[in-house]
Amino acid sequence: MSYGSPLSSGARKMLLLGSGELGKEVIIEAQRLGVETIAVDRYADAPAMQVAHRSYVIDMLNPEQLRELILREKPDLIVPEIEAIATNTLVELEQEGFKVVPTARAARLTMDREGIRRLAAETLRLPTASYRFADSLEEMKDAVMELGMPCVIKPIMSSSGKGQSVCGSEAEIASCWNYAMEGGRAKKKRVIVEGFVQFHSEITLLTVRSVSGTVFCEPIGHVQKDGDYIESWQPHPMSEQQRRQAEEIALAITDALGGYGLYGVELFLTERGVLFSEVSPRPHDTGMVTMVTQDLSEFALHVRAILGLPIPGVRLLSPGASHTLKATRDHKDFRITGLQQALAVPATQVRVFGKPETRKGRRMAVALSSASDTESARAAAREAAESLSIQYN
Repeated sequence: MSYGSPLSSGARKMLLLGSGELGKEVIIEAQRLGVETIAVDRYADAPAMQVAHRSYVIDMLNPEQLRELILREKPDLIVPEIEAIATNTLVELEQEGFKVVPTARAARLTMDREGIRRLAAETLRLPTASYRFADSLEEMKDAVMELGMPCVIKPIMSSSGKGQSVCGSEAEIASCWNYAMEGGRAKKKRVIVEGFVQFHSEITLLTVRSVSGTVFCEPIGHVQKDGDYIESWQPHPMSEQQRRQAEEIALAITDALGGYGLYGVELFLTERGVLFSEVSPRPHDTGMVTMVTQDLSEFALHVRAILGLPIPGVRLLSPGASHTLKATRDHKDFRITGLQQALAVPATQVRVFGKPETRKGRRMAVALSSASDTESARAAAREAAESLSIQYN
């Protein structure tokens, strides 16, 4: 494999669809390997746009806008970083010869929770929570009563836990439906109702498909609130049986989706075994911890894999943890303070994402700490994150 310098006629071009904090790290890793990078999002000055060679603002759910841009740029690699994309257009473009990472089918199936849940539970027969789909409030009421309460309500398509809630009583059904409608993307008036899973913990198993085969990173434990992660740590303790079940599930779902790249496979560890929850065909937010724990971060692994480069293995260098800083309100004029105090915590780094405005609950930065054990790392990351604050002007 060979290619020229960025911005030259022989450059290898990567177009990123979605330009948040995860995409920013993907862009940086691609540039380390000499790739020309193009960042795309629905708003200006997104984090990845600030480091890419060039950027565009389009409605990625608009098939015409998406097609026009890709035909104009003619990238060697189209890399989805979010779910809200006109994936049918990606399927068409792949059939026309463009390379979609990991595949257009994977992007389409994982864009909505229905496609991936039916693949996992009905085609692959993987263990999952019980579930029903509903297209109206009345259908959702029937599903809730059938599955029992508490149960979890999620929009078919959303990100960072938006629109996700736990329904604990019949009186809450209508408000859960409305919350899902507000948090869902692409105007999809359809939800998945899941039976509540009593789990010991939930993990992300980063799974990498490359020319070298499939490799697994050490499991990542995480804590979520309202469906969005607050903190994560690596490695998460698991029995040999749990580890074997988790890897079997991750291998089955990623083999079915195919292509090269990193997948974030979310799993529940329960009394009755490991259950499949969700999968993302891209770096995972909980995997930001790998920037301080592994010899190759999840972003470096993703870029290597999609470029067709070998990945002989992944080494855990140290236990570590991440803890997020989230905004408390919507604002366009703000400052992040406390960096001096946060970086005084030993073996700690901070990533400030550079998002142009805050929204309530939006991740704005993350603290990353390493230590001799995960509990010490979690305490350090929490201390550093709590030293940070957002000052609204």
